Amino acid sequence: MADLDAVLEQLKRERKRAEGELKELGKVITALSRIGTKSSQAGSGSSAKRQLSAAARERIAAAQRARWAKVRAQSKKPS
Repeated sequence: MADLDAVLEQLKRERKRAEGELKELGKVITALSRIGTKSSQAGSGSSAKRQLSAAARERIAAAQRARWAKVRAQSKKPS
């Protein structure tokens, strides 16, 4: 009967350990779900948009016009 009592005690200790691990896993899952929610909100445009100055937009537009001019010039050469 002593062996049965020892096995029963070991099973109780194992159950307590497993319950502790499940609690820890629950905490980790909760933390990760919060992080996932925050990162998905940031990507959905809920945060404030960055604004460019007029000068910056003009520089970007000028660079794009230069790129297109280069493409058009290269396409006219072979003809």
